[in-house]
Amino acid sequence: MSPSEELELHERVLHGHRVAYRQAGSGPVIVLIHGITSDSTTWGRVMPYLARRFTVLAPDLAGHGASAKPRGDYSLGAHASGLRDLLASLGHDRATFVGHSLGGGIAMQFSYQFPELCERLVLVDSGGLGRELSLLLRAATLPGSEYVIPALAATRLLEAGRFGAGLLGRVGLRLGTDIEQMARGHATLSDPGARAAFIHTLRAVVEPGGQRVQASNRLYLARSVPFMLVWGEQDTIIPVSHGMATHEAMPSSRLEVFPCSGHFPQLDEPERFIDVLTDFIDSTKPARMRAEDWRELLTAT
Repeated sequence: MSPSEELELHERVLHGHRVAYRQAGSGPVIVLIHGITSDSTTWGRVMPYLARRFTVLAPDLAGHGASAKPRGDYSLGAHASGLRDLLASLGHDRATFVGHSLGGGIAMQFSYQFPELCERLVLVDSGGLGRELSLLLRAATLPGSEYVIPALAATRLLEAGRFGAGLLGRVGLRLGTDIEQMARGHATLSDPGARAAFIHTLRAVVEPGGQRVQASNRLYLARSVPFMLVWGEQDTIIPVSHGMATHEAMPSSRLEVFPCSGHFPQLDEPERFIDVLTDFIDSTKPARMRAEDWRELLTAT
């Protein structure tokens, strides 16, 4: 499969701020949530194909891509609320939520805050499921990092990343995608607004020792929602062991490990990603959470 054409970017103003998003197709709704320093284009290889059967919505999160980068709240809860408002403004009542990396943490937070809107939950190389994280992201939370990042972002790191990715690709290693995407995201931090949003978002979920937000004590709440984990076996940013441990803790979940992928399986193995996701949707019944169901889950011993 060759890289797809870029889908049109739309904009909507919510609470006085611009929200950029891509939307295509018709049918049941799938929301694709990107990771930190990324944007909706990270789904470019899979979105047009999914749109043949589904309504696919891929927003640029606040502080990312073409969306506004205001001073304000960049917590997981704020991102989840922003997604809720975008869905409502577009007339979508429920959806299957697919979150990559930071987007996985946001998807989990969304399913916790707004369970009645979540039909299925798919976590792709997700944050929030373990302590370990790449040194580069942990270092970015250190005091004073906001003064160092501009100098680094002004370098030719993006070109170097692409060069390194190309070399790895020639010898058959998919880890080049991780390098290229990290360099691409790093280059966006030359913009002061994007840089401030990155620091606030990262520090909300990461500290120098690793990930600070853990979902393990709330995973039981997802037992009534079809739940799938997708992970690149060669992930250099968040280890595949997090996905395996989560699957072990939730035997009702589905785990798909992509042996030839790093942190971005939707880019490394898009054909398999599409097949796995559509099969998961076809083989599961969408959740219909009621207030009494949620109350029962919370009070169960």
